[in-house]
Amino acid sequence: KRLGISEFVVGVAILALGSDLPELAIAVDGALENVLGGSTSDVIIGTAIGSGLGQIGFVLGVAGLIGYLTLPLRIINQHGAALLGSLLLLGFVGLDGVVSRTEGWSLITVYAIYFVFLLADSKSYGKKDKESEECLPLLRSWMFIAIGLAVITISAEFTVDGVIGVAKWLQIEESMLALLVIGMGTSLPELSISLAAVVKRRARMSVGNVVGSNIFDTLMPVGVAAAIIPVDFDHGMLTRELPFLFFLTLVVLVFFRVKRGLQKYEAAIILALYCSYALLKISSA
Repeated sequence: KRLGISEFVVGVAILALGSDLPELAIAVDGALENVLGGSTSDVIIGTAIGSGLGQIGFVLGVAGLIGYLTLPLRIINQHGAALLGSLLLLGFVGLDGVVSRTEGWSLITVYAIYFVFLLADSKSYGKKDKESEECLPLLRSWMFIAIGLAVITISAEFTVDGVIGVAKWLQIEESMLALLVIGMGTSLPELSISLAAVVKRRARMSVGNVVGSNIFDTLMPVGVAAAIIPVDFDHGMLTRELPFLFFLTLVVLVFFRVKRGLQKYEAAIILALYCSYALLKISSA
């Protein structure tokens, strides 16, 4: 509100960054575990891809069933291309089975460039969001941010250790827990934000939050973790989960582009595709 920027940019930049801190914290904690001799690469990659699947499939599907989501063609083309490009880039750096430090920094740099261009072009996305209520005092806002960061940091440590422990106890792959359990869990902030935006009839903010979150999740968690220590990229996730995420994203963008909005039956299709994937994954465990 203090910056006075449009609701779509708020969704893509501000809300996406805030709601994606859990994924970033888990990636950093996992990388530090690897530095100490652990093996959490599957958790890092699985959380990033699983969160993307949860957001584009479950969150957008549910939000689309509740309200009508729409975006201008220019936004669909620009940010849809950025989202698909980020997925292709992640697949490219993982082709050899390892995301190196150099590749990690490349992912971070690409996101930084996207973010800078987004803010520089923010005025073209519409008028700034009108303030319906007074802003929180600046000191209290910073205090909330500090408390939130502390809670996320501690929770990330518990989450990574918990996934490793449960996976060993159940004798299943850590990647599956990361893809489904953590991926869905870290998508809950996006779900609550998107639903609140739909209820308040701020469709652009809802869609912007999902799009921005997926671009962030594709590039930053893996990039930051790899910048700390090289991260192994599981072949199965490279050949199955990542292509399915690309396919699901492409379907969503086509739906938005054809009718300039997401119809309820299209939202149901997206949700059904995600649920089918989740059930198939569970049955194969």
